[in-house]
Amino acid sequence: MSKGRLEAFSDGVLAIIITIMVLELKPPHQPELDALRPLAPALLCYLLSFVFVGIYWSNHHHLFQAVRRVNGGVLWANLHWLFWLSLVPLVTNWVGATNFSALPVAAYGMVLLLTGIAYNILTRVLIALHGRQSALAVALGRDFKGWISLLIYATAVPTAFVEPLISAGLYGLVAVIWLVPDRRIEKVIEEKTISGD
Repeated sequence: MSKGRLEAFSDGVLAIIITIMVLELKPPHQPELDALRPLAPALLCYLLSFVFVGIYWSNHHHLFQAVRRVNGGVLWANLHWLFWLSLVPLVTNWVGATNFSALPVAAYGMVLLLTGIAYNILTRVLIALHGRQSALAVALGRDFKGWISLLIYATAVPTAFVEPLISAGLYGLVAVIWLVPDRRIEKVIEEKTISGD
């Protein structure tokens, strides 16, 4: 099966997710700069969520540059990942509306954790389809960044009930980890292109 429809569908869903998040931001009715102050928590949470969706979009793009085809298992694994990612606007709005209260911050982290697990499953299904010697398998290796991200999320969720802002900081740490350019897949694809594989 060709991968084009899966990529186009996923891109569309991610665009809708970002659109929903920004539509949840309500502008103030006053023309003063000070009127934006109450929106600060919502804007901060939107920024963090936008970065996460952007990181996933970029990594998903690279992921599918390293594979040639998909099958039914990949389609369902991708839908599973999109399901969890589609909940990001809900928890983003909840955290922003409640000024980073414990339960919404924990729920935000749980959605991030389950999205990360679903993405990990997607990568494993793709590797199973293309083989352990495939460009994708070689590029991901042990996927240290992926596993450490899941560990940070798993730590941050219960921490939210003690100190929600520490959890929010941990979510931000994961974003920073992934904002550092990750050229693993690009490098392997370039090497295979040069060698003629």
